[in-house]
Amino acid sequence: MISAEDKKFGQLLVSREVLTHQQLAEALKYKKRHSEELTQIIINKGFAAEKQAFSCLAEYLNLPFIELANYNFDPDVLGLVPKELATKHKVFPVFRIEDSLTITMVNPGDVQVIDKLHRETGYNIEPAVSAEQEIMQAINAKYNPNGAEDSPFDEMISRIERQAPKKQEDTSAERLKKLSAQTPVVKLVDLIISQALADRASDIHIEPEEHTLQVRYRIDGMLRENLSSPKHLQAAIISRIKILAEMDIAESRVPQDGRFPVTMNGRQVDLRVSTLPTVYGENIVMRILDRSSLMPNLGDLGMEPDDLEKLTSSLSSSYGVILVSGPTGSGKTTTLYSALNSINTPDKKIVTIEDPVEYRLKRIRQCQVNTKAGLTFAAGLRSILRQDPDVIMLGEIRDYETAKIAVESALTGHLVLSTIHTNDAPGGITRLTEMGIEPFLTSSAVVAVVAQRLVRGLCQHCREPYNPGESVLEGLGLSDTNDIFYRGNGCPHCKGCGYYGRAGIYEIMQLTDKVRALILEHASTEAIKQAALSNGMQTLRQSGLLRARNGITSLEEVFRVTNAD
Repeated sequence: MISAEDKKFGQLLVSREVLTHQQLAEALKYKKRHSEELTQIIINKGFAAEKQAFSCLAEYLNLPFIELANYNFDPDVLGLVPKELATKHKVFPVFRIEDSLTITMVNPGDVQVIDKLHRETGYNIEPAVSAEQEIMQAINAKYNPNGAEDSPFDEMISRIERQAPKKQEDTSAERLKKLSAQTPVVKLVDLIISQALADRASDIHIEPEEHTLQVRYRIDGMLRENLSSPKHLQAAIISRIKILAEMDIAESRVPQDGRFPVTMNGRQVDLRVSTLPTVYGENIVMRILDRSSLMPNLGDLGMEPDDLEKLTSSLSSSYGVILVSGPTGSGKTTTLYSALNSINTPDKKIVTIEDPVEYRLKRIRQCQVNTKAGLTFAAGLRSILRQDPDVIMLGEIRDYETAKIAVESALTGHLVLSTIHTNDAPGGITRLTEMGIEPFLTSSAVVAVVAQRLVRGLCQHCREPYNPGESVLEGLGLSDTNDIFYRGNGCPHCKGCGYYGRAGIYEIMQLTDKVRALILEHASTEAIKQAALSNGMQTLRQSGLLRARNGITSLEEVFRVTNAD
């Protein structure tokens, strides 16, 4: 049922140029058949960004719109609302004034939730509006699942502040080196790294703000706030990391790259460090390369049996090109290394050229790109061919010269594995053509293309069956399904987010005679895709839906990861 309020809100969205008249009509038509909120409908349909939609909702309701990412939180206020209640209803307490408590909400019109919050806290509730994603990130970052009052970070920062002056005007290299060598600073950096390892982080982000130094971890593909440090500790923390990575601590005006090993609790990892000058100081990102987490064989990737058989048979070829496609952070490197491990036998000479070499593999000759010295992918590949290899792994095919040499290497009896940036498997063929490779060479050389994504896995400790919203089912083409799906409810094991770990979804296209013929005819990506589907190729979305049906991930996660494809 469409209310007058929905129509008025819709007109505001149009006047703010958030929606077109056509999009509003489509959203209202959907609203007429379903019970979802109009705000959620336009977000799910991709008509507007989440922050933009909720900002307009706040304007329409004449309520404050609060961006939680830039907000300073009061621990006393946080303790007024239990984490379970905040997670369930997607609310977050912000501040209190006398007998009033301001709580930011996804649905500020839900009077039942407001009454429940009033009974729970004893305060009069003043609703505000925030984007749903920001509310959930704030809950995950600010609520301590163990109930501890003081974190190890708080204690360590207090010790440093007692020893270090708050003003550090001397920024000489000698001063920075001395400051970073202080025991509390050393322990704080160690704590940042060890906590990242304990939380299964893939990256550590050290981010200077105007008044603070933020530390965020990327866990299961999503960034989460972990620590906010006083600004005057920034120089000491950043200098300590740069010294470990053997960087020039006196140079802060240009980007630098470095690397250092760490052993904690018997666990050996490498940290790849990158710095970037920003207006508030040097931004640092540390990529955690955990040797123990590398997939030892293809069977551990979680592919469906049919897909695993396709990839295994492709790897058994004595020559040809196998491409792995997907965006940054989609697990392409893991797939390539696992593929190499599966064929790494004493009778094969395997050589790689990578940028950078992320993991060291036994019996495999690994070479790292050095652009300054003239060692590019193309130059390295020419040299590799003189090393009598059976198998070659290229970190990435990104230009015509590299693609041409890779294809020619495959046609002269080498098995070549590499990555390429495309949205799906059939797009890998089109991308080679766009680079300038003749279709007859592509059709002869390419054996298979693998497209992949990573979805967050449901926490198996708190997952529960539920009925997904109609918009999610329709968006995934599942309107008539009776399947049971699951979602994470949030628990201490997953720190309240409902997800734990990640799983791969795959689209594997083997080049059949029909596909090769279409390539020679300069056929479109869509025509190649249809031919591959008729030969049994499973799309990324189909792979994701199978994972959701098996309770490995949620439908919302499949929708999020595959919606742009």
